[in-house]
Formats: sequence, structure tokens, C-alpha cells
Amino acid sequence: MSGLGGSAPASGLGGDAPASGPAGSAPTTGGVGGIPVSGPDGDALASGLRGSVQTAGGNGSAPVSGPGGSVPASGPDHSPATDRADGGSPSPGAAGLSVPPAGTGRSELRGSGWGRRRDPFFRDYRDGMRALLARRPEHAAGPLRRVLGRVRHDDPPERLLRAASAALLLGDVHAARAAGARALAVSRNAECVASEARALEYLAYGELRAGRHAQARAHAEEGVRAALLAGHRNTAASHHALLALAASIEGDTAAVAGYASAALATARRHGLAQAATLAEWATARADLARGRPLDAADRLGPLVGPGPRRGHFAVWMLAVPCFVEAAVLAGQPEDARGPVGDLARWADFGADPHASAQLARCRALLAADDREADDLYLRALALHDGSGGDFERARTELLYGRWLRRRRRLREARGRLGAALVAFERCGAGAWADQTRGELRANGAASGKEPAAGLARLTPQQLRIARHVAEGATNREVAQRLAVSTRTVDYHLRNVFAALGVRSRVELARMVDQEHR
Repeated sequence: MSGLGGSAPASGLGGDAPASGPAGSAPTTGGVGGIPVSGPDGDALASGLRGSVQTAGGNGSAPVSGPGGSVPASGPDHSPATDRADGGSPSPGAAGLSVPPAGTGRSELRGSGWGRRRDPFFRDYRDGMRALLARRPEHAAGPLRRVLGRVRHDDPPERLLRAASAALLLGDVHAARAAGARALAVSRNAECVASEARALEYLAYGELRAGRHAQARAHAEEGVRAALLAGHRNTAASHHALLALAASIEGDTAAVAGYASAALATARRHGLAQAATLAEWATARADLARGRPLDAADRLGPLVGPGPRRGHFAVWMLAVPCFVEAAVLAGQPEDARGPVGDLARWADFGADPHASAQLARCRALLAADDREADDLYLRALALHDGSGGDFERARTELLYGRWLRRRRRLREARGRLGAALVAFERCGAGAWADQTRGELRANGAASGKEPAAGLARLTPQQLRIARHVAEGATNREVAQRLAVSTRTVDYHLRNVFAALGVRSRVELARMVDQEHR
């Protein structure tokens, strides 16, 4: 997400992690950035962390002593007993990549927890995750690659989903999607709807990581149905959070609100840090798409900053590029410098192929020197070429085009904005495409081109103000959302009325509504 990616690209699946802050339990601290871990049958990384792991009995969870502090370790069910009939949704593993839960559903999909301790597959998986908990990623790559080498075509879903975890951690999205697809086929063959719901979750994350948002949405919609049929409300919450993320790319504000509310209803009740953070991130991204950077920055600030309200590790890291963009556009660049340092460490880790390009884009947004900013934007675009994904590249093109336009480099701006518009349209990012069209209109007007009719006559700032006013916001509320003075809003609104030939806020609301139909 930004790829994504937790219950997101390159991050954990499921989200059955204790939430931090008022909505949940203790802060997710310790381990690898505070990542809850669980292993086969809830035995904490296949019972491989002897002497440093305490597991809870029943459905509870107990702290795991990790090198950096305590990490919640989910029990066999990964959730309260009221969550579902048999087993839970996948629990996030080290670095936010999923560590699937115990086998659930039909007995033929389960295996012996005792036998796993001697199985080279599970031993390598355990060793890779232990290395990550010890903050030694260089020692994790070898065991996790061996996990991928040991997986077989006819393996049960439990092994296939662990292989998908290893692949995501190694940045191999293709292998992760392949393992998830095979797990789905095996689950359907065995008529195990619970495993089917979890496999669909992996597939949805893989598609989001690859920038295929429509396919991710389709998997998540199917996953919600399967999870609810199996009585797995936690897994359903994770799928709802995924749907909110997809809708935030498409710009469907109402859909984002609906899916996010559904995810949060369960996440807050059961302490699911990942699903809760994803839902908040999706809502903030929708705010940013609709030209509300201050709202987005306010929502994301606590999630990406230090303190007890910080979101799940992998998810808050994936949300950092959104926060940096929102903070800069809201006139609060200093708030973004700390999270950019965190993003740099995440990019060095190598689990997210989009992180390096996003890091260069964030640094460009914060650069004080024009030459440095120019170089950083170009570097970000070159890195996007290697990582793929239309949406993230289009966001960089949009920000670069806006930056060029404001420096009167109009021809270059036109090229960047045109490329962004094509990419946004190709991946169905409607609100982002609208934002880009506004920048193109402003660029055309500054070049002396003929102004278009209706709302096309407005500058991007005027258009943002017009939309807020049409939604019923007062001038003071608009000023707060856009981080400008009330006097600035008054000035732009008078120009909006003059440009559109309207005389009241009611007429303006009617015009905005008609043009959006």
C-alpha cells in the first residue's frame, strides 16, 4: 500500500495483535518494532524461543520477552473466545509479515505441533523469525529462502501460507501470490472455509503489493463472505480494512467510511492493532485524495509518531509516505522529519520494494533546495521504474508536476501531470485523477490556454474550497482543514462565486453536485 502494504502489502496478515492506545491493550513495543508473533498451534514460533517466550493458555495472550522488550504472543485462537467458532485469523509475524495461525477447521488440515519442531521447514521458519526478533535481518534471509525452497506443490495450507510469509518478507511478491493461490486451491478442495478466508487474505495483500487494486478488492470481498461463513470475525475485519484501502485508492469516500467502520467495530472490541491502523490509514488516504491534508495529517500523526498510540509496526511504516505528504501540504513539514528517518530504516530493511522510491519522494517534499528536490523527484521516479505499480508512481508524478508548476516550469509540469493522470485513470484512482485534472487546468490557465467551463475554471485551491463549502463546511472549518487563514478562504470563495456565476452557497453546492454525477 504505499503499498501497503500488515493487513497490508508487505506487512502482517490478519491483525490479531493487541492494539495500542485507548482502543486496545498495551502498546506494541519490543521485538522487531513491537511485532506480535505466534507459531504453529500458538506455540510462539514453533516453540523455538525457549527461555524467552511465555504462551498463554486457552484463548488469552501472554507477553513474549524479545530482545527489545515484550511482544504479545497470541494463543491458539489469536483472539477472545467469542471471536469465532474454531481458530482465528492470521497473526502478524516479525516485520509485520504474516505468521499464519494454528490449523483450523477440518482435522485433515491440521498437523502435529510436536512433529513440527523437528521438521526442517518449520525450523527454518522459526530461525528466520527469531533472527528478525533479535534485529538481525542478515541472519533471517538464509532460513527464509530455505523455507521457500522446501515448500511443495501439494503442501497443506498451513505450510503454503508460511511460505507466503517468507516470500513477502524477502520482497518476492510473485512467490507470495503463488503460495497464496495454491493454499486457496487446497483449502477449497478440502472444503475448509476458514483456511479459504485466510488464503484470500494473503492473495489480497499480494495483489495490493503488486499494485493490482481491483483484484485485491475482489479477493477481499470473497474473503469477507468466507470469513463470516466460518464465524471468523477477526479475519472479516482484516478483509474490511483491505476493502477500505482499495476504496481509498479509488476515491470512494462513502465506501471507505463504511468499510473502515466495519473493520474498526471488531478491531477495537478485540484489540486488533493491524486492522485498526489499516482502517485509519485508509480514511486518511481518502482525506488526502479529496484535498484535506490537515485532516489526513491529524489522523495519521499519532499512528506514525512515537508513543502509545503508534499503530502496528508494519502498517504505520507503510502509512508514513501518506503522512509526510499530508503534513507538508498542510504546512507542517517539521512534523514529518522524524517519520522520514523511520522510513529510511524500513527501506534499508528491504521488505517493501516501493519504500526506496517513497523515501526519495518524501525527501523531495521536505527539501529546502530546489536542485536537491528536483534530483530527488527524478530519483524517486527512476526507483519506481524498478518496483512497478502505477498508483505510487502516479502520486510521485503528481507531486513533482505540482512542484514544477509552482516554479513556472510549465511544459515540464504538463508532461508529469499528464503521465500521472493516465496512470491514475488506468488503476481506477478517481479522486486522485480529479486532483490531477485540477493541476492540469491550473497549468493550462497559467500558460494562457482557454479556461474550461464550470468547475474546470477553478484553480486547485479554489476547487478544494468549493467542495468543502458544498459539503456544508463553514469558512472557519474549511480554513482548519486546509491549514490556511479564514481570510484566505473568504478571498478564494469570492473568486469562486465570481468565476462560476453563483450567488449563494446553496447554488454552489447544487453545481458541485451536478458536475459530480
